[in-house]
Amino acid sequence: MLERFRFTIDATDGKARTGRIAMRRGEIRTPAFMPVGTAATVKAMSPKSVRATGADIILGNTYHLMLRPGAERMARLGGLHKFMNWDRPILTDSGGYQVMSLSELRKLTEQGVEFRSHLDGSKHMLTPERSMEIQRLLGSDIVMAFDECPRADRPRDEIAASMELSMRWAKRSRDGFDSGGEHAEGAALFGIQQGALDQDLRAISAQKLTEIGFDGYAIGGLAVGEGQEAMFATLDFAPSQLPADRPRYLMGVGKPDDLVGAVERGVDMFDCVLPTRSGRNGQAFTWLGPVNLRNAKHAEDMAPLDDSCPCSACTQFSRAYLHHLQKSGEILGAMLVTEHNLTFYQQLMQGMRDAIVGGVFADFAAKFRRDYLPARESPADG
Repeated sequence: MLERFRFTIDATDGKARTGRIAMRRGEIRTPAFMPVGTAATVKAMSPKSVRATGADIILGNTYHLMLRPGAERMARLGGLHKFMNWDRPILTDSGGYQVMSLSELRKLTEQGVEFRSHLDGSKHMLTPERSMEIQRLLGSDIVMAFDECPRADRPRDEIAASMELSMRWAKRSRDGFDSGGEHAEGAALFGIQQGALDQDLRAISAQKLTEIGFDGYAIGGLAVGEGQEAMFATLDFAPSQLPADRPRYLMGVGKPDDLVGAVERGVDMFDCVLPTRSGRNGQAFTWLGPVNLRNAKHAEDMAPLDDSCPCSACTQFSRAYLHHLQKSGEILGAMLVTEHNLTFYQQLMQGMRDAIVGGVFADFAAKFRRDYLPARESPADG
């Protein structure tokens, strides 16, 4: 019988670790980066192309999918995997972050969040139980507990109250997930640590989550405007507060240098829209820093974007052509640069996995920062 969920740590180097998550739909190598497929698609990419970049798992968005095409319709159509033709693991977020961002369209209570759709103004109620039901109907492999994500600049008493509410919702999420029958027998549930930048609040959150018991644990409430320095300061303690034998997932992060710094601090999983959004806007990530392909200096540059990259953008086309596509607004430009960015992100994750196994992660991280951070290209000048 195929395994429901098993996390194995293969090697460590300092706090950095590499391993594997075994699930029924396939193995996930960690550290792992999950491309974001908000509306049952990774923008500008086919599922086959996403897999070709090296991605083992993608992320789907509960909020957007519950509104369109709808969770019940998705179930009637055979679930998210069949719907989008992706046969490997899918993690779905709980919908909480998107709902919380609708500050003028939602009402928060102990029961959950009542909100109006940004699409048509229709009224909906999202609770921990409903979030679990939606993710079951979607057929998610890794289900996220329902939580509130407060901004780090809120007063401490408000952050504490929000964290306590999220912990009560975590228990309701656990109970709701466990009542999911066959889906619960094949899927995994992750809890989400909250507490903003406060070490004591995050310790309380971690303890409560551990007492409830989850397959993995996410670090929530970061990458919401606090800046990299504050995020890293929090990651200096937050991952170690969580169970060492379970995956640690930093939600919504991030830039390549964010990923390296977070792995350095013990994080195993990531997701972010940055590589796909940047691909549509002409920004390409390379080992020598981000490249703005709309910059006029690329207009007659026949060199490849990155001669060490195996993607089709780099092996078949020049910077001049990619610049032309971006300036012309051609769809192919978004497709090629997105493919490149996702390929680079997966190469970065593989590079970190190899460095951890080899016991040279500190050297890898130092070289990455030396090459990447100083090489920031100026905005487009033509």
